[in-house]
Amino acid sequence: MRRRTTKNAAATPSARRIVHPIAHLVAQRCAVSKRRGQVIVFGATLSPYVRKTMAFGAEKGLELELQAGGMGRGGPDFEAASPFRKMPGFKDGDFLISDSTAIVTYLEAKFPNPNLIPEEPRARARTIWYDELADTLMMAASGAIFGNRFVRPRVLKMEADFAAADAAERDLLPPIFDYLEGAIPDSGFLIEDRITLADIAVASPLATLGCIGVKTCPERYPRLTAWAEAILARPSFAGLLAKDQAVVAAMGGPLLPA
Repeated sequence: MRRRTTKNAAATPSARRIVHPIAHLVAQRCAVSKRRGQVIVFGATLSPYVRKTMAFGAEKGLELELQAGGMGRGGPDFEAASPFRKMPGFKDGDFLISDSTAIVTYLEAKFPNPNLIPEEPRARARTIWYDELADTLMMAASGAIFGNRFVRPRVLKMEADFAAADAAERDLLPPIFDYLEGAIPDSGFLIEDRITLADIAVASPLATLGCIGVKTCPERYPRLTAWAEAILARPSFAGLLAKDQAVVAAMGGPLLPA
């Protein structure tokens, strides 16, 4: 539709006047997206927090540059952005900050279109609630599983607590999955029948778990499984997920107890 309108705009001066502000906005957004070295996310997308940030930017049409940070990596800018060395860190010119929710809040305010954090009070509150669900309860479960089956044994070369991973998969994930199975609307989006931060935040830990073979059971959770597959197939996630899966495979995959 947009290409067709722009093409027709060349026909008359009045059409050009109508299209010009839109074209100006698109050009401005494109200029921002190409500022390599200016808008930087520090971290690794195997982290759900980093993946959430990168996918959020991609859904807005922004090109965020990913640089290493965390787990002993990262230079002065990362340390200034994230004083406690937690990923993701973030840099936009001379502005530095950390925490995925703080970063996406900044991006939403600076680049309001397309809107990914609803303005309607109830929808906005529910979106933030889902973001918090992902960042706390879901991360507690997925962190115990991913950390002990992959990060500690494969990345850090440390002893893993397989019992903690098994307990998290057995006791922590099912209540979350049960809730989401009943909460996902027929539209396939958690809030306002469109992609929002809620979908991005909740899908990110599921993507990390999927990289080590922990997935929702389609027989028990058909709605959640279909929702997760659809969200993670979006261009904002698909490329990141393919790279993450390749990294996990290259490092030997998850380590399970003998």
